[in-house]
Amino acid sequence: MSDDRYANFDYSRLIAWDERLKREWPLFEELFASAPSKRILDLGSGTGEHARFLASKGFDVTGVDSSAAMLEKSRAGDDAGVRFLEGDLRDIASVVDTSFGAAYCIGNVLPHLSEEDDLARLAAGLRRVLLPGAPFLLQMINYDRIEAKKERALPLTFLPDPDDKEATIIFLRTMDLQPGGRVVFMPATFRQRSDRDPPIELLSTRRVEIRGWRRSQIESVFRESGFTSVEALGSYQKAPFDPVESRDLILVAR
Repeated sequence: MSDDRYANFDYSRLIAWDERLKREWPLFEELFASAPSKRILDLGSGTGEHARFLASKGFDVTGVDSSAAMLEKSRAGDDAGVRFLEGDLRDIASVVDTSFGAAYCIGNVLPHLSEEDDLARLAAGLRRVLLPGAPFLLQMINYDRIEAKKERALPLTFLPDPDDKEATIIFLRTMDLQPGGRVVFMPATFRQRSDRDPPIELLSTRRVEIRGWRRSQIESVFRESGFTSVEALGSYQKAPFDPVESRDLILVAR
């Protein structure tokens, strides 16, 4: 995982969280309702929105992230039923001290595990800390689509600026595909005010090298690590996964 390469990005302010959590909750609810325990593991917990949301639904959530900056932001909003730990997702069995009824890894977290054995280490560690029958939910950008369509950017996000009611925050994520599945990911945030000239101000940007894992690669590694069932979906609404058309890749492994 990374160090603090995203320290200047406050994802709590770059995502419409109420809308996102409302969209995601039905699938979470369905998967976790029959989980063997209410202890849930959040891999790459970031600023903690998912962890706190699930805690509000009655789950006992442990969030793990390697970024001290992210953890500082997440702990600023600590609620009952949530704890956050600093650690490497590749060594998850040595980071946590209990077993879990479910785990999830949401957003563009997994591509930060970029080396050939990183994925296998994560899957093996999860197999050790998950109770029998526990589901693991993975959601990430569908890099099969990115490669097939040679896409260079994700859709723009426009959000109100909490510091200036006359401004809009623009979240831009461009990509440069590299050989061997590597991707140079370049997130940037801008402030836009149409009453000013120039109207757009760059607030922050970073260059991050990640791995655009494909569905077949992930599924193969998880099956080899002992997960006997791996289901692919194309959306939180359980649309069938289409490698060329689906924007998201969602895998449910048990």
